[in-house]
Amino acid sequence: MLTLDLIHTVAFAGVMLFVGYGIRRQVPILARYNIPAPVIGGLLVTVATLFARQAGVTLFQFDTTLQAPLMTAFFTSVGFGASTTLLRAGGPQVLVFFALASAIAVVQNLVGVALTIPFDLHPLFGVLSGSVTMAGGPATGLAFAPEFARAGVPGAASVAIAAAMAGIIAGGLLGGPMGTRLIERYRLAPVRTGAGPGTHHAEVPSAAELVEARVPEPTPEHTADESAAAYTLLKSVVAILVAMWIGSWVSAGVRALGLTVPAYIGAMLVAVVVRFVDDRTGLIGLSQRTIDDLGAAALSLFLVLALMTLKLWELAALALPLIIVVAVQTALVAALCVWPVFRVMGRDYDAAVMGSGFCGFMLGTTANAMANMTALVERYGPAPRAFLVVPMVGAFFIDFTNAIIITIFLNVLR
Repeated sequence: MLTLDLIHTVAFAGVMLFVGYGIRRQVPILARYNIPAPVIGGLLVTVATLFARQAGVTLFQFDTTLQAPLMTAFFTSVGFGASTTLLRAGGPQVLVFFALASAIAVVQNLVGVALTIPFDLHPLFGVLSGSVTMAGGPATGLAFAPEFARAGVPGAASVAIAAAMAGIIAGGLLGGPMGTRLIERYRLAPVRTGAGPGTHHAEVPSAAELVEARVPEPTPEHTADESAAAYTLLKSVVAILVAMWIGSWVSAGVRALGLTVPAYIGAMLVAVVVRFVDDRTGLIGLSQRTIDDLGAAALSLFLVLALMTLKLWELAALALPLIIVVAVQTALVAALCVWPVFRVMGRDYDAAVMGSGFCGFMLGTTANAMANMTALVERYGPAPRAFLVVPMVGAFFIDFTNAIIITIFLNVLR
């Protein structure tokens, strides 16, 4: 058996992360369905551990001390992304789309809970295979898994990753065809402005452009001894660490009230407050793009660490109910791409593309959503409004409200 300390464990996770990237480049179908590289690398270790266990051998002993801090760092970056200024800048359609996604996350949980009744399972099994892993994806699933395990859901981590992976595949498979069906059934076409030779597609800023438009450049006195990029990176790291520090007190206070909350909830709420103050005062001048990059790095390492210690053998007794719950969730989201998402968002070409993106991130990840929409616009033409609305909600807002929704269900049904 190979025993690894916390540094060795993170280093090993980093190596497996890049092994995952390499495999995804060599196996096109993995990239086609947006299977995350950390999931590929982590599952390799998990599968090897499973086969070794069946042979009576223990391969690794990991020190996962840094797993929880990396998870908290990622969700802190999510909190920093929940900007009311950005939400308003996106216009009414962002608010409507955000409200739809949040409401449907609640529906996912209600449907999941209802489906546990015939199998006599803990109702939280339905929540774990509902918005936790469908709207939330593998990161949210693995982050909440310990709380669900403590509440009585057996094999919570294994259930979470199995449901999330099924959702990612379903979101990649269904999003494009659903959008295509809407476009061709209603004979939709991209909206153009102007007339004649000068006709062009309406210009709408992207979500990333709106985010970075709020960030002031570092002043010369701030960068006398270091580059502007290094200064921005340092400021972002410190902001995340301070939010995690103060957030640990907030989480402890909430738990003292008798409520069950994930470890990161306090840090995420503190990050929201800091972002709100910074949007109005410009006191810190946080770069959301830099924070997102740091959060993505923390998420990748967290996923590999969590997956390397997964116990796949715990899924055996739950395979049938899990398959049924995921199948129903998939059908639910596919139906909602047509109604109400397509209808509420305007019943036009951009609304059809948004429906495709909605199917992607409400079953899988934002990467699924972007891949679905990109496939449509490459065939039918640009959909600038969709590329503003969907990533803004999928990447910046839904994770925040979904965490609150899950926490409410967790406390009501525990």
